[in-house]
Amino acid sequence: MARTRIAIAKPDIVALFDEQPRPVFKRPELGRILEEHRENWRLQQSMTLDEFIVYLLKNTSLSRIHFKLPHRTETVFAWGDVSPYCIASAVKTDGYLSHYMAMHLHELTDQLPETIYVNHEQRPQPKPAQPPTQETIDRAFKRPQRTSKNIAPFGRRRLCVLNGKHTGQLGVIDATDANDCPIRVTGIERTLIDITVRPTYAGGVAEVLEAYRRAAGRVQVNHLVAMLRKMDFAYPYQQAVGFYMERSAAFPEKRLDLLRTEEFEFDFYLTYAMQKTDHSKRWRLHFPAGF
Repeated sequence: MARTRIAIAKPDIVALFDEQPRPVFKRPELGRILEEHRENWRLQQSMTLDEFIVYLLKNTSLSRIHFKLPHRTETVFAWGDVSPYCIASAVKTDGYLSHYMAMHLHELTDQLPETIYVNHEQRPQPKPAQPPTQETIDRAFKRPQRTSKNIAPFGRRRLCVLNGKHTGQLGVIDATDANDCPIRVTGIERTLIDITVRPTYAGGVAEVLEAYRRAAGRVQVNHLVAMLRKMDFAYPYQQAVGFYMERSAAFPEKRLDLLRTEEFEFDFYLTYAMQKTDHSKRWRLHFPAGF
């Protein structure tokens, strides 16, 4: 039986995929590869992308992974043995690893998170029509923090896609996993900001405090402060950042002063729905009693 053209081209196809820097693809990327190399591989013009993918799934190390998120299913294709971090970072175009996952990758925690967080930024949103008041802050932080339901099973773990605040990927860096697969992840300064804002996605305030302790020798506080200002949150998260730095006992006093360039206007909260609290006069911050 005569070999098909794609079977004849298989060694060249495998060689090309072996050379790809990131071994995870979305369907349009596979389509571009097919069209760019169809002539070199002498494949028939009638071969469709679906036929090409089916052949690769049956005859090469390409595998298909479906993420059944609540509102849509995201599909990626992995070439060979690929880490979950590399796969997760490719689920959303321009997505990047964040929160507890970023803590793990930066060695800011000993925990191996059960949930892999991928941040996919929203489009720019207008500022709230009304600035916060003490009353609106108090009311918001008495309730439990809202958490994303955009979650899909991922082997023994879960994938959570966050529709984060638009920042233009501020503080996001290029990195590689243990297998040298390119990934995008929040840098240390951005990670500390994100987990301060959303401690629920970081294992809670105790884990956030430990992350500050471990980051102290590597974080550039002036860079973090500048980033915090650019992100322009409605709430005064610099008070929580300063509190974590002070409570960690790992930052020089002059670094803390960078967070206190002006008098604080409001009392703020370290996290949501706290039952019993203590209060830091220096940071005008309520935090869990005994923390």
